[in-house]
Amino acid sequence: MRPRSGMPGRGLFAVLGLALVPGGAGAFGLQLPVDCTLGETCYIQHYVDREPGPGVRDFGCGTASYDGHDGTDFALPSLAAMRVGVAVLAAAPGRVLGLRDGEADGAYLSGQSVANKECGNGVVIDHADGWQTQYCHLRQGSVLVAVGQEVAAGAPLGLVGLSGLAEFPHLHLSVRHEGEELDPFLPSAADSCATDPTDSLWQSPVPYVGGGLLRAGLTSAPPDYEAVKDGGESPATVPHEAPALVVWAYGFDSREGDSLTLRITGPAGFAFDHQTVFEKPKALFMRYGGKRAPAGGFTPGVYKAEVILTRDGAELSRQTHMAEILP
Repeated sequence: MRPRSGMPGRGLFAVLGLALVPGGAGAFGLQLPVDCTLGETCYIQHYVDREPGPGVRDFGCGTASYDGHDGTDFALPSLAAMRVGVAVLAAAPGRVLGLRDGEADGAYLSGQSVANKECGNGVVIDHADGWQTQYCHLRQGSVLVAVGQEVAAGAPLGLVGLSGLAEFPHLHLSVRHEGEELDPFLPSAADSCATDPTDSLWQSPVPYVGGGLLRAGLTSAPPDYEAVKDGGESPATVPHEAPALVVWAYGFDSREGDSLTLRITGPAGFAFDHQTVFEKPKALFMRYGGKRAPAGGFTPGVYKAEVILTRDGAELSRQTHMAEILP
């Protein structure tokens, strides 16, 4: 099942039945709505779907979205990162128009109904001149603001969570002007593609990244997918009697035709090299491969795992992990 954000445009208003509260004035521009470093401690899982009919197309003409997705998903690389706590920030100054808290994280994953609460715990901010932003899937009990409160750009609103219709920890940000959902990366162009748009609403450049690797590791057995998603890391040492050496990769937004290289090198000429090609897009993926131990076990020393994701003949992302086999 693919990850989803699932947030109706005015779902939070409909549930709470709130009246509008006037906001402040001024030119409208957006700051990053999560206290993280893109490409390191967070990443964009989904952009706005710009394909008017069936199918998927993000603003860069990639497939980092899903049919009908109306916002931008700023994702954390693991559940462990969510548990530590990553702040959701106001993308622009304004006044809190509505909010909800108290919805359990992971409710949708556990089979509970989230009907009419797809946004989960969320905040809506009015910025005047017809602009509004909405922040969804916040962590239960983390909302810090109150209805009617004035907030500055960058003010903490809560923490990134997994509430509502969510299958991975992330913030779903919606941007609206006069009630119309807009793509903050390319708000004025209906059908064009631009990986470096000139009319972006972001005050500082937010680069387009249509996929990549999140983590890689070297273990003595195939990794457990749920443990990898939770944030489990590979050990720095592997016992001499290990039955195998396995390199694994965890990444996001692969496309049809992408190539993934899995490689291990080590002492005494040890080498494993395998390449796989994706046959269809994957919102999140894990791949692994390796070699069984030879008679007498692996030669002690430092082994290097290397994972390379390639698209259209160019390297898109690379991850490495070192582990030592003890005598």
